[in-house]
Amino acid sequence: MIPEQFILRMRRLLGEDYDAFAASFSRPRAVGLRLNPLKGTSLPDLSAFSLAPVPWAPCGYYYDPETRPGKSAYHEAGLYYLQEASAMAPAALLDPKPGERVLDLCAAPGGKSTQLAGKMQGRGLLVCNEINSKRAKILASNIERLGIANALVLNEHPQRLEPRFKGYFDKILVDAPCSGEGMFRKEEAAVTDWSEETVFMCARRQAEILHSAALMLRPGGRLVYSTCTFSPEENEGSVSEFLKTHPDFSIEAVDAPWFSPGRPDWIECPAPGLEQTFRLWPHRLLGEGHYCAVLRKAGDGEGAKLPLEPAAKLPKELADFCRETGAAIPEGKPILFGQTVYLAPSELPSLKGLHVLRAGLELGEVRKNRLEPAHAWALWQKSFPNAVTFPEASEEIRRYLAGDVLPCGEKGWTLVQVDGLSLGWAKGDGRVLKNHYPKALRRAT
Repeated sequence: MIPEQFILRMRRLLGEDYDAFAASFSRPRAVGLRLNPLKGTSLPDLSAFSLAPVPWAPCGYYYDPETRPGKSAYHEAGLYYLQEASAMAPAALLDPKPGERVLDLCAAPGGKSTQLAGKMQGRGLLVCNEINSKRAKILASNIERLGIANALVLNEHPQRLEPRFKGYFDKILVDAPCSGEGMFRKEEAAVTDWSEETVFMCARRQAEILHSAALMLRPGGRLVYSTCTFSPEENEGSVSEFLKTHPDFSIEAVDAPWFSPGRPDWIECPAPGLEQTFRLWPHRLLGEGHYCAVLRKAGDGEGAKLPLEPAAKLPKELADFCRETGAAIPEGKPILFGQTVYLAPSELPSLKGLHVLRAGLELGEVRKNRLEPAHAWALWQKSFPNAVTFPEASEEIRRYLAGDVLPCGEKGWTLVQVDGLSLGWAKGDGRVLKNHYPKALRRAT
């Protein structure tokens, strides 16, 4: 049941447009997925999903909900991320380039981070931060599933990051915690948790987060602020207050003809340019409710230089594994957390004092003078000398995802693939493949 206070607010704001807006709540919800460009261009046939392109996201598609792509092994192989179409807009507007330093400040569960990573093509540094520890673990899991090697996943309060990364990032995304009005059609919890008090509380929190982001952006850098709510207090209001307290920022005009303009007339004393921000309305496009503003910091120049995390010596066990199997690793530097080996971007700054969940690509763990390869490393691989591939609908794939052994004549470490997409490790003795698919990810048969 939609809260009565919310209905009264939207009637007052939308006027004659309210009936069309209200009617959208009774229509079937559009569902979407975003293909992962890090998996390459040679993709399996996805026609069964009845894909139709999302206009503002080159890798985004609507799909037929009856096809349930989340149940497919392609999902476990990181071929795509299930993401509502409007939620694809903020990362598209930020538009990071390969080689840049990018921060996703409120990143869980990872939809926008993985979209940013796809645009960066494995080059540069992507810092993904989430303040909530449980949600941060989900974020790290999705970074792993999509085979992203250049991401640093943190679990920190934005204010703790300010002094560490002052003036460092080229681009920052702030997908801010909000009252969630735009998710009423999608999530029942968004409806039950809503109140006008929540709206004002969120606006105060958004001001704090935006201030932290402003300090970490280099001169000339781009910041995209987004919410999944309709409330002007959290949208035009938050941006307007930010611009008044941060005169070195301005709204950047971006061509996005699919979206509706912001509504400066819905707040008191609006800052200039708010009509160049964007509202995504569920009655005007195929998607849920969102708001986006593209902001530019005045000036020009490179990001601040920070002390780098020192590279560790490459463990002999890892070198032996690569030599014996032909396994590839991305460019970067080895980082050790105990016996666990990561391959991090070369420009990774010092991690001292930070709560780190993932520092680049996890390669494996040294155990008893041998390397146990990590699942993340398998998902990053596009090819492997010793690999077996099975069709998506095969019994072998069903058994592998369930954790069963597979009858196979391969020996040694073997990459299991679904239609050529890396899915995980197995180890053969010439008769069977012992399953190394992570127990936490296995599906019940």
